[in-house]
Amino acid sequence: MSSAARVAAIQLIARKSPLAAEASSKNVPELFGANVFGLEQMRTRLPEGAYESLESCMQRGQQMNAELADVVANEMKQWALERGATHFTHWFQPMTGATAEKHDSFVGFEDGRLLMEFSGKALVKGEPDASSFPSGGLRATFEARGYTAWDPTSPAFIRETRSGATLCIPTAFCSWTGEALDEKTPLLRSAEALNRAALKVLRALGDERTGHVYPTLGCEQEYFLVDRDLYVLRPDLVATGRTLFGAKPPKGQELEDHYFGAIPRRVLAFMEDVEQELWKLGVPVKTRHNEVAPSQYELAPIFERSTVASDHNMLTMEVLKQVAQRHGFQCLMHEKPYAGINGSGKHNNWALSTDTGENLLEPGRSPEQNMRFIVMLAAVLRGVDLHADVLRASIAHAGNDHRLGANEAPPAILSVYLGEQLTEVMEGLIHGTGGSSRTGDTMKLGVTTMPDLPRDATDRNRTSPFAFTGNKFEFRAVGSSQAPSKPMTVLNTIVAESLEFLADELGKRKDKGLEEAVNEVVVDVFRRHQRVVFNGNGYSEEWQAEAQRRGLPNVPNAVDALCCFGERKNVELFDRMQVLSPRESESRMNIQFEAYCKAIAIEAQSALSMARTMILPAAQKTQRDVAESLTAAQAHGLATERQAERLRDLSGAIEACVGCIEELAGAFERAEAHQGPEYEHAKCYRDTVLPAMDRLREQADRLETLTDDSYWPLPKYRELLFLQ
Repeated sequence: MSSAARVAAIQLIARKSPLAAEASSKNVPELFGANVFGLEQMRTRLPEGAYESLESCMQRGQQMNAELADVVANEMKQWALERGATHFTHWFQPMTGATAEKHDSFVGFEDGRLLMEFSGKALVKGEPDASSFPSGGLRATFEARGYTAWDPTSPAFIRETRSGATLCIPTAFCSWTGEALDEKTPLLRSAEALNRAALKVLRALGDERTGHVYPTLGCEQEYFLVDRDLYVLRPDLVATGRTLFGAKPPKGQELEDHYFGAIPRRVLAFMEDVEQELWKLGVPVKTRHNEVAPSQYELAPIFERSTVASDHNMLTMEVLKQVAQRHGFQCLMHEKPYAGINGSGKHNNWALSTDTGENLLEPGRSPEQNMRFIVMLAAVLRGVDLHADVLRASIAHAGNDHRLGANEAPPAILSVYLGEQLTEVMEGLIHGTGGSSRTGDTMKLGVTTMPDLPRDATDRNRTSPFAFTGNKFEFRAVGSSQAPSKPMTVLNTIVAESLEFLADELGKRKDKGLEEAVNEVVVDVFRRHQRVVFNGNGYSEEWQAEAQRRGLPNVPNAVDALCCFGERKNVELFDRMQVLSPRESESRMNIQFEAYCKAIAIEAQSALSMARTMILPAAQKTQRDVAESLTAAQAHGLATERQAERLRDLSGAIEACVGCIEELAGAFERAEAHQGPEYEHAKCYRDTVLPAMDRLREQADRLETLTDDSYWPLPKYRELLFLQ
């Protein structure tokens, strides 16, 4: 790969114009959900009794019989055929962080005649090969049988291409032994655990009306766009999703001019196309804007049931990547594609809703509502405090290590931001002085033509990993590339366990009267777990020291965090709450360790290849030019000390780079040959390979600043970040 390819790509970008989205004859309300077999389609097509039974299965988790499955399958097939589908697939989420699908056609044959068929059995159950998916020790390689099972809580949808369409049926994925091999099954189990526990608390509070409680979720998705002609010239981006080399450009995000700035025309055309695709799939996307770093953007939906929202986020990531290529971009989901500028997260906005339409995390207007809210708040605080280690483990992976705690994302210390008003309420209850006297007021802008604005009762704190934002909690530490199912499974589980605890404690005090019982239980929980509340600057060194004094865990890297999944208390927690068996918990820890090692191994090999075959040759060409120029100048008596100094600097940097290549190669070979437990293997990569990669990068980036630009083959940061 030569520098000529880089120059040609740069010249081509200048001639690119926005690609218009395919015109749609429908307005947004008509477009929304057009490719979804949702409640509206079911209500229209299914017999009334069948629809009511299916709705009950979807909303309340009731069992579905074979007769109902056949009826639903037939109508789903007819709807899909009308929309041009020829195939169907069970769409599932194996423990790879991505989705998986195997397509089967509707085609069948009978007496030499072609039929389009789709049975209830085919709808409800599939059988993909399970041997090639990560199992973490749950299955032997030769044990291939696995099953996909229809998840009726998440609607089927159609994915369209220019040449056809496929009916996608969201499913869970398990082994022949019934153990979960996916991210969706534990999420569904955790939602059921949360429902059981929340109903216990609501009954203890005198609520007999609520029949079902479910977690809701809204995933803010951050991402980077890079022109694809530049992307393909960066082997590190192609192989790892992040740049392993790249000198700091003259301009980064210092001017703070990209955040919420005018969206570039090509990017806006891409965003409009993405929104149309997602609206057709029923994904309620609402917000789009420039993010903090150059070439970084965000898309955010309205919240919905967490199991559906998790599916929709996986769809969103797929659509972003596919539509980006259509527009000549590559969409980067890595948490830190570029050094020295902000990385990307996926803020998970989580709350609890009831089948009566109430948000249990919404502060109420009546004493009963406020009592309920305070109990729910206490459950969340207790859950995060007691189980901060496993919540931290749920967002631990190699990519997120580059982002967490880097003054662009929350620190690795799990704390809860409540804001001044709720903190005063908590402290008032603890000390018996009553609640907060603060109320939401108005902000006067000092401009007579503009109205006064209502002021929220609490500010927002972007340095907090887990912040209350009015009627929901925002889990800000989740990484942008990550499937949301795992962190939401853990969050649902730890809150469910705390709700069960509170229900039991209220039951022990039922003779005291409801108000006194609630006050005693809530005050005790607040007193024991107030240490997890922190409203200040999470980036400060003072908070690190304060968190240590409070006894809060600070786990700065993924390797140490992942061990928490295997700790006895956490294994027992998931088992007791019927979310993960001990074997399933262990498997997830093993898979994450293996994924960490593989990610670093791919990065190390990519770095070695690029340094040897691209960076060193370019620098050596410049070295020869400088040496020849110096020799010629010396022959004519024109040589200067600066010329000689430049040659010494360049030669020294090349020699240092060669030494770092040898060091990294040795570290990688030792890590690959390492024998021992998964933790020790991952620790070897963390402690030897990663530091060697950093040292090689330092020398390679130094060479970039010394090498003749016409020789440098890799698109530079100034081009990757600003050429769109």
